[in-house]
Amino acid sequence: MILRDKIVIITGASKGLGRALSQAFTKEGSKLVMSARSDKEMRGFREEVGGLIVPADVSKEDDVRNLAEQAVKKFGQIDIWINNAGIRVPHGPIEKLDMKRVHEMIEVNLFGTIYGSKAAVIQMKKQQSGVIINILSTSALDGRAFSSAYAASKYAAAGFTKSLQKESEHENILVIGVFPGGMKTNFFNEQMPEDFNNYMDPNYVAEKIIKNLKEPAPARELIIKRQDK
Repeated sequence: MILRDKIVIITGASKGLGRALSQAFTKEGSKLVMSARSDKEMRGFREEVGGLIVPADVSKEDDVRNLAEQAVKKFGQIDIWINNAGIRVPHGPIEKLDMKRVHEMIEVNLFGTIYGSKAAVIQMKKQQSGVIINILSTSALDGRAFSSAYAASKYAAAGFTKSLQKESEHENILVIGVFPGGMKTNFFNEQMPEDFNNYMDPNYVAEKIIKNLKEPAPARELIIKRQDK
């Protein structure tokens, strides 16, 4: 796929992998629609990469629907939709988990992915083409002690992605699940892993995602692990 002039929506674009993806697609000449929970989070970034800024809380379907509508109003179509927004709760044994925070995490990690995919599919069916990229996690490949709630949110999103792939295979809509390992982002500010210095640079992960998209036949499941693994 040639990415120049493609209309790309990225949720959770203000930091981490979302920010790295925004910068990477800008270098490719894509036209960006970037979203975060508030316009304040995107302050300063707008001048760096350009594009349209649409605040949205992905756990609210109306916000996600508006994000799609604003993109189409501005650019007329949506070529690539990246469900990147995600949160986590600190790792710990199940009996010590704050269930209110677990619920909020599932709203973002699972329902945010579902709402984004739904909005993308509605538009992509109209234009008879498009790509949806769901940022999952290697936590959706193997269960991990003390990471049960986060893994559950990502396993569910991975199951949704696999089903959507089958549902969309005759609609000329490519659905890609990306499974990155740990990245050096503020995702871990609340609880820093001991081996954090060995985690991946988000720019490296963004480059892998871009490279896959530019392949003649992009992989529908892209597992990205640390460079030293």
